[in-house]
Amino acid sequence: MTTEVKAHRTFLFWTCFISLIATSFGFISRVFMLGDWGREFGLSETQLGEIFGAGLWPFAISIVLFSLVVDRFGYGRALWFAFGCHIVSAIMTMRASGYSELYWAAFVGALGNGTVEAVINPVVATMYPREKTKWLNILHAGWPGGLMLAGVLTIGLEALGIGWKIKVALIFLPVVVYGMMLVFCRFPIQERVAAGVSYREMLQEPGGLGIFIVAVLVVGELGRVIWGYSFPAPQAWTFVGIAAAVALAYGLVVKAVGRPMYILLLVVMLLLATTELGTDGWIKELMAPAMKLIGLDGGWILVYTATIMMVLRFLIGPILRVTRLGPLGLLAVSSAMVVVGMYWLSQITTEAGWNILIAAGIYGAGQCFFWPTTLGVVSERFPKGGALTLNAIAGVGMLGVGILGGPWLGYVQNTTIAAQVRAEAGGFAEQVLGEPVGSMFGRYQPVDPVKVAALGPAEQQRVAVIREAAKREALRIVCVLPLMMLVCYLGLMVYFRLTGGYRALHLTEVEDVPEEPRRLT
Repeated sequence: MTTEVKAHRTFLFWTCFISLIATSFGFISRVFMLGDWGREFGLSETQLGEIFGAGLWPFAISIVLFSLVVDRFGYGRALWFAFGCHIVSAIMTMRASGYSELYWAAFVGALGNGTVEAVINPVVATMYPREKTKWLNILHAGWPGGLMLAGVLTIGLEALGIGWKIKVALIFLPVVVYGMMLVFCRFPIQERVAAGVSYREMLQEPGGLGIFIVAVLVVGELGRVIWGYSFPAPQAWTFVGIAAAVALAYGLVVKAVGRPMYILLLVVMLLLATTELGTDGWIKELMAPAMKLIGLDGGWILVYTATIMMVLRFLIGPILRVTRLGPLGLLAVSSAMVVVGMYWLSQITTEAGWNILIAAGIYGAGQCFFWPTTLGVVSERFPKGGALTLNAIAGVGMLGVGILGGPWLGYVQNTTIAAQVRAEAGGFAEQVLGEPVGSMFGRYQPVDPVKVAALGPAEQQRVAVIREAAKREALRIVCVLPLMMLVCYLGLMVYFRLTGGYRALHLTEVEDVPEEPRRLT
């Protein structure tokens, strides 16, 4: 590999890195500004939740769909499409005058974010075929790096009393930079294509069963968003039937059920995404009172954990070299650390003080390797799957946390709160709890805000204390997810030890891969 080629690949890597930073800037704009939008436009909590959701679910669908065509459409064209989405989304947000404009601005931004990931994951895996796990971890340091930088800038602007439109404009910083760099980029021909692996062979890797998992989540999310159907509503089962029909047809056409290990990793990704993404916002809300006691704004917990994640992802090379863990060993150790960190956080009260930083640090250090290392394992073990297997697993994670993980976390919190309210004497449950509500995980009695508002100050404080204690208890229950992940990773390690050891599979004998013959501008 010539010095010129190495320099260009380094330049291309940093273009991908900065484009990922742009996605996290967009995420921060929603996290920090939902309250501003609610006050300025008179939006309800439900509407704010829908705006936040519009910034997530299109990401998952676009990353899956683009993975099917990105090799033919072109990585450069796809990243230009993402650039356009980011610019249009920011302008739409700044010019918004209500719910509808904010919703569609978030939707467009999410399409751009999904397209970015659909491009950068296979591109980096192709550029560094002998060190995929290392470079995918370094690449994904851009996400927490962007969270940290955008979080600090946003908190600083808030302290100065700057309006939300200026905060939204922060996204132009990374977007303009990666757009300018994109002009000079040439993209490599994806590893699968360069090796002569056919499109059909790529489709065979996930097979009918893998596509069923993807399809049931994609179709189910579209049904929930467009028609409002979700489990346990009878209409929701229609979407399962549609997904099954799609998967059956897919399996018959490509003549493959799917690789068993890939199917297992898809299922584990549901646990991983719920552990990482699903609990993040919950932990920050739960720990906000303790953060205030040590004189820090609750938003700093996001900056703190993001900084830990960024630093450790940059250090993944030395970590793997010194520990000699390998990707699966790293995932197993990370799962164990998350169990310890989450359990410790579940025991922290508002008087815990600085202990929260230690516990959150262990949690953040553990979860930081989950997502990129899983991508590394998939790209190393299923290179014939190209962009599809690599990005479909990311899409399953995003959709899974929204359709299954998020509702399950809510169910755990609600049932735990209800149980502790019922344990109180004097018929307190009747004064606080509402009518039973159905969910895909069973029926529960939520706290009725109207009843709570009618209580006296002492009783309201009593409810607040119960809620906080119940959420900590629910966090302890959720530790079962990383425990299940730990068992799966240990099982895979045993399997590979019995079959000759874990090793990355390569489609070509040489590290160099050809580049596209022209610039995609």
